[in-house]
Amino acid sequence: MSTAETAGTRSVPLARAFPKPGPGLTQAFRELDIAMDGTPEQVKALGDLRALPRPWDPPSITQPQLRREVWAWLEAAVTWLNLEYTWDVGAFIPECWPKHPHIVHEVAVIADLRRRAGTALTSDALEEWHRYALPAFTERMRSRIKTGCDTGHQEWPARSRFHRHVSDTAQSTRSAAYLADEHTVQPRPSPSATARLRVVDEPTPPNIDPQTGEVLD
Repeated sequence: MSTAETAGTRSVPLARAFPKPGPGLTQAFRELDIAMDGTPEQVKALGDLRALPRPWDPPSITQPQLRREVWAWLEAAVTWLNLEYTWDVGAFIPECWPKHPHIVHEVAVIADLRRRAGTALTSDALEEWHRYALPAFTERMRSRIKTGCDTGHQEWPARSRFHRHVSDTAQSTRSAAYLADEHTVQPRPSPSATARLRVVDEPTPPNIDPQTGEVLD
């Protein structure tokens, strides 16, 4: 019996593995890899590449089952980040993160970058993730929510300002400004309407149109 067991505690790894995506997401990532590096035949078999779901951009996923997998994976990823990388509470991703669209968008990207770094054959990508991606994400998150949700989710402070932004009055004012700007520019004439081929400094050969430069039969 180990010392930990005799002390009544459970042994835990010193560093936990990053959560793996589910089977649907794994297939989605595989298809994206094929789209990037597959043979022409493999790429063609994927159909319209624009329709491929991008898990780092949750709105691109319209299949309900795959959508559920995305949220399950991101939930596990956030829990992993809070456990493995957060010591001071200032860097803690709040438990209400799904109610913060800016965090949802960024968590999806940071999770995919960590997944890709974990599959690399060198440590370079993981070093980049540690040095740049994760700290930048944490800083942006804290600058946006500050201490607003430290004791529970707080409603969107900019809600009233956003409602004014999308109000009929504000939209009409902006539309008028766009229309006024359109009148400050003059359309350029079409090259076909102004460009003319001409023979200069030489007598015009009898089989050349002097206006267009075309060779006549």
